[in-house]
Amino acid sequence: MEKNQSLHAFIKEELFDRIKTNKYKKGDQIPTELELCKDFNVSRTTVRTALNQLTLEGYLIRKQGKGTYVADPKLKQTLSHTIKRYGDQVAVQGKKAKIKLVALTVVPADEHLAESLQVEIDAPIQRIERVRQANGDPTQYEVAYIPWNIAPGITQEHAETSLYASFQEDFNIQVAKTIENIEITLVDQRISNHLKCEEGLPCFYIETVTKDDKGRRIEFSRAYFRGDKTNFLIERNYLTEE
Repeated sequence: MEKNQSLHAFIKEELFDRIKTNKYKKGDQIPTELELCKDFNVSRTTVRTALNQLTLEGYLIRKQGKGTYVADPKLKQTLSHTIKRYGDQVAVQGKKAKIKLVALTVVPADEHLAESLQVEIDAPIQRIERVRQANGDPTQYEVAYIPWNIAPGITQEHAETSLYASFQEDFNIQVAKTIENIEITLVDQRISNHLKCEEGLPCFYIETVTKDDKGRRIEFSRAYFRGDKTNFLIERNYLTEE
């Protein structure tokens, strides 16, 4: 144990390593609190704190009266440049993807949307509210805004497949660049209802501005990702062709 590291943090790290190295595999029941107390020679409170943190972070599932089990691996999503659709990213992880449209409306641009999308105040904006699922579990709640003059008449089919693919295939728009801001937030009651999780769960919050090859802002979105169901892959390439 590292100097100044608390006991529960040390135990959490040890259990986390056992999960990551498949000593504890998906679906396995881990040792009981009493067994872990004997294993690490610590109090039950210390063990319980470590287990609670791993449960909150989505690595363990505690079943009342049965024990504690290793949860399914988190859904990995790529934030680096990728042409893969959401469904393709989920499929290679052995899960079935679904995008569910919650609402599709046209709203006038307020001051924030006008600035984010570089349009006039009150310009018509398509508001697309969606939930993404993996094996039926909600992993992401998103609200996207697309100016009407960029891609008029977004449909449910567009929204429930791929907006970026629709830009190119149906509106002759080439997605060229995204700018993403990532924060950690605690979900409120409205978001928790969409994500089917407890209010106050830590989530990733990502705001994205999308530009086309002409430099136009074609989409602004806000997305909430369940922190206990999702992690992200970011790949950086520092080598450039001469």
